[in-house]
Order: sequence, then C-alpha cells, then structure tokens
Amino acid sequence: MCGILAVLGCAADKRGRVLELSRRLKHRGPDWSGLRQVGDCYLSHQRLAIIDPASGDQPLYNEDRSVVVTVNGEIYNHERLRTQLSASGHLFRTGSDCEVIAHLYEEHGEGFVDMLDGVFSFVLLDTRNEGASSFMAARDAIGVTPLYIGWGVDGSVWISSEMKALHDECEHFEIFPPGHLYSSKSGDFSRWYNPPWYDHDVIPSVPYDPLALRTAFEKAVTKRLMTDVPFGVLLSGGLDSSLVAAVAVRHLAGTAAARRWGTKLHSFCVGLEGSPDLKAAREVAEHLGTLHHEFRFTVQDGIDAVEDVIYHTETYDVTTVRASTPMFLMSRKIKSLGVKMVISGEGSDEIFGGYLYFHKAPNKEELHRETCRKIKALHQYDCLRANKATSAWGLEARVPFLDKDFINHAMAIDPDWKMIRPDLGRIEKWVLRKAFDDEEQPFLPKHILYRQKEQFSDGVGYSWIDGLKDHAASNVSDKMLSNAKFIFPHNTPTTKEAYYYRMIFERLFPQKPAILTVPGGPSVACSTAKAVEWDAHWSGNLDPSGRAALGVHLAAYHHGDRQQQQNNTPASMAAGAKKARTMSKLTTTPHGVTIEG
Repeated sequence: MCGILAVLGCAADKRGRVLELSRRLKHRGPDWSGLRQVGDCYLSHQRLAIIDPASGDQPLYNEDRSVVVTVNGEIYNHERLRTQLSASGHLFRTGSDCEVIAHLYEEHGEGFVDMLDGVFSFVLLDTRNEGASSFMAARDAIGVTPLYIGWGVDGSVWISSEMKALHDECEHFEIFPPGHLYSSKSGDFSRWYNPPWYDHDVIPSVPYDPLALRTAFEKAVTKRLMTDVPFGVLLSGGLDSSLVAAVAVRHLAGTAAARRWGTKLHSFCVGLEGSPDLKAAREVAEHLGTLHHEFRFTVQDGIDAVEDVIYHTETYDVTTVRASTPMFLMSRKIKSLGVKMVISGEGSDEIFGGYLYFHKAPNKEELHRETCRKIKALHQYDCLRANKATSAWGLEARVPFLDKDFINHAMAIDPDWKMIRPDLGRIEKWVLRKAFDDEEQPFLPKHILYRQKEQFSDGVGYSWIDGLKDHAASNVSDKMLSNAKFIFPHNTPTTKEAYYYRMIFERLFPQKPAILTVPGGPSVACSTAKAVEWDAHWSGNLDPSGRAALGVHLAAYHHGDRQQQQNNTPASMAAGAKKARTMSKLTTTPHGVTIEG
C-alpha cells in the first residue's frame, strides 16, 4: 500500500509544508516520492511499488496531463479496463494498474468508481477548465485502504491515507467513509457502493450453494496473485488464513507471479513460544507444502512496541492494539526477507458470523443484521489493523474475503445457513467450512478445517493479553481509573488497559477530532454493543477477547477471575517509555524455515 496526501485550494504557497507532511507517510511507500502542484492544489504520493515497479511512479495522468490522480490501492481488473479504454483511443504512459482511473474519469466523469474491481483511495484533480479546476476523491467499498479528510481555516480541503499527515493543519478532520466519493462540485459526499445487503432490514433468501461459494472465494484469491514483486501468505493455522493459503497454493501455478517468483508459496506466522497458532500453522504449512517462516516474540517485545503500534494504527481501541502488535512485529521480519506483499484472512468472521458470540444469536434475522453492522465497521477495526500494521514497514496486505463480488455473494445467502446449530453439527462459519470440505481432494486436514475460532490476539498465545493487562495495571492506578470520566469524557475507558492505550494515543494525537475517529462502546468477544444484549451474563464480562465468550470458548475466563499464566508478567515500564526491541532467536523446527532475530 502507498501513502497519499492532497491539499486542495490552500490560500498560501504550501509546497514545502506538503513535502514535510507527506514524509510522515514514507513508511507506507518507501520506494519513491512524487508531488504535483497545479495552482493552489497539491497531490503527493509515497509509493510502494507492487505493479510495474520500473515506470509506475505517481501521480498519474491522462494523455495531456490535464487530469492528475494520486492513488493508494490495487485495481485487479485493470487489464480489461485498459483494453476497453485503448479501444476508445486512450493512450497509456505506464503499466500501473491505477492509471486507468484518470482515463475512466475522462470517459465517464465521476460515475466510474463502481467499475473498479479492487481496493483504493484516490484523489483526482481535473484542470481541463482553466481557472475552474475541480476535484473528486473516493474510497473502496469496505474501507480496506485507510483515508481521512479535513478542512483548514483558509478553506482548504486535506485528504490523506493517515491522520498523522493532516491532524496538525486542519480545524476539523474525520474518517473518509468507505464506499463514498467526495466531489468539489457538490462540496459533499455521495455513496457509490449500494449492494442489496446494505439495508440490513432486508433479509436475504438465496439458498446455500457450497460449490458456488467455493468458486467465488477461489476467484477472489486468484485475482490477488497479481504482483510484480515477491509475496506470501499470512498463516495463523486458523480456518480463514489456512483457506487463503490452500487456494493460493492450488492456483499459483500458471500465473505470471509463479513464472516470475516460482511456484513455492511462502507462508508466515507469529506467536509466543508454544502458542496455538504456531503449532497449527506449522501443520497446515506441512500439508500444503509451503516454505514456512515462524517468528516468535515475547510479551515484553510486544509491550515495548505498543507506543509505536498506536502511532502507526492511529487507534486506542483495545482489541485492535492487542492484535496489531504481533502483526506489526511480524511485518518487520517479513519485509526484511524482501517480501513486499502478503495475502491475509481478514473479513470472514464478519461475513459468516464467525466470532464466538454468534453462538448466542437469537435468530437468523438478528444474525444477519449483526453481520451487516460488523462489515460496515470493519474499516475502524480489522481493515485498519491489517493495513496500518503492515504498511508501517512498507508491506502490503491483501484481503480476499473482502472482495466486492465475494461479499455480495456471501451476504445474499439465507442467514439461516449461518446460524450455529450444535444439534445439526454446525459450528461457527459452517457454510464456509462445508464449501471446502472436499473428500477427494482435501484443501485442509479435517481438524484444521473445523478448528474452533481463535481471535488473532488470542491465538498468538493466551499470555499475550494477560501480560498486557498486567502491564497496564502497573502503570494505571485505581485512583486514575476512577477519575477516567473526567479525564476522558468521550469513550471513557473502563479498564486499566484501555486507559493506558488512551494516554499514549492522546499524547500522540491530542486533537478532539482524532479522538472521535476511534469507535467505542461495550463489547464481548468483538461483538457490537447491540449484540451484547443477546446474553444477560455478558454485560458483566465485557472484554473483546474471544475467551470472554462464557460457555462457548474452550478456554473461557470470567473478567476478574483470570488466572496468571506462568512466567508472563513483564517488567514494569513507565507509560510511553521506549526501549530497544528484539525478537528472540528461534530454534530450527521441522517442515519450515525459521528466521533468527
């Protein structure tokens, strides 16, 4: 993923300041920097070169450079669009997948966005009418790519991939809503993404077709094998990442990526010593024949990284910080191997009701409405984590479960098939598991295919969350927490862990608009506040960990009754203090390649 920053309609010459602020995004795009100024408008770009590394530098243009665009994303149907546009007389300067955006705008105006199959955030400047330039910006359907918009006191509009590049300059800023475009002509947002499931009161009724679901997912994975650089898959050993890896292995041969980089797929996993994920991932890698890399970290390694994680992810949400930290550490190791792109399994739980609290869904209607709420909020949670934790080190994460066509197919299925029914042998995500339960050519071993859901922050090792709580308790006193409602009146933290993250966040991003970009509310096992109502006992056990799903998770705990894990209590550290971080040296394991720290 790249980093973009656009400043539009500023009152003074800001080229030097735009360059300075754009450098705050250089971690997202370490390969090249570009800036185009047209009058009082600036479009800057920090490039992570994935497609056409040699000539695809940005900003990009139409034939006469009167239309300028800066883009963060990948357009998977760019070759088909390029063929159509070339037939209409358009000439292309580069092999970049994103160049089609400038030409589509020439052909269709602002109505072209739904023609793009991919993930993207872009700002486009149209200078064809001299003295009356206009601009538009758009964000992909689900918000896989991050984007923020702000307004300056001089009337300028600021748009950036990350908040850190604009929060100092804007009087107000906010999240750019997914599935929307902003036009200077109207001065407002409009929603371009309008799938049938967006109205969650309309309950779908399409019968479940396992083969059709499998085919749709295979297409989603296959199109994400489009790359001109080394790549791999993130493999936790859970259902979602294992299916991504299994499908990638089956379809890699014969692709341009395989001809360039070989047919041996690299897989990557992170965890504490002895974690559930490391063991399961190793077994899946052996079954699939991937070239497997394991990374181990300690609780203290993670704690030492928390401030950097909050800076890069731009959130104080508890479950996001918990899960982002191992991913942040792993991404640095992956990038050190020369890998620039990975495919990951985010989004499945939201689409199929995979979190353990869905066991308590009272009926299919409520289950469907909750999946709709979860998908619409992904840009503030798992999409944010997957994108920013990897982009912190110049690594791109692709998420096939959030493919636009796949979501539309999966969300059209009658939600009765997604209901968890132990009496019928249906566990969470049964429809997905059944679709890939092939007796003749197994995608995965049965016990992996039907492994209980583990949230990433749990699967890396249960002592990770317990260690974070202990560390927070050593830095936040009872008295501090009792006064939290006065110190943090919005999204008041209710635990010492949440208070600790909030202190760090507000030191890095003190503005009120920054605080408002982070969601809040009660949650059990990553539920929305509405779903907490499904079980009366949950209101007294609020924690985003999957182990808070009492009566569901095999290792469930009650808030307040948690037992200390052996040897996991980290040394006390003052809030915000920084120490050098290392990852423990790994011993060689069979059936894989380990990386020494």
